[in-house]
Amino acid sequence: MPHFFFDTDDGDFRFQDEEGFELPSVDAARIEALDALPDMARNKIPDRDRHTFAVRVRNEGGAVVYSASLDLLGAWHIPRAGT
Repeated sequence: MPHFFFDTDDGDFRFQDEEGFELPSVDAARIEALDALPDMARNKIPDRDRHTFAVRVRNEGGAVVYSASLDLLGAWHIPRAGT
């Protein structure tokens, strides 16, 4: 079974996966990468209105086989006190 590594970047911290795990295919690795993005955003409540979360998938040889990112954009639509 192929072995994949998932490197993540939450805009403040980059993590390079050195252990990885086995998955049946690159398509399964893609699904895992996409599933990770909302969890990353949920686990780190951003302190700003623009934040990008990213993940890249490497194969056993170290080649990037898939990457994805999630952009969080927030905007006020009402006047705020003190601004």
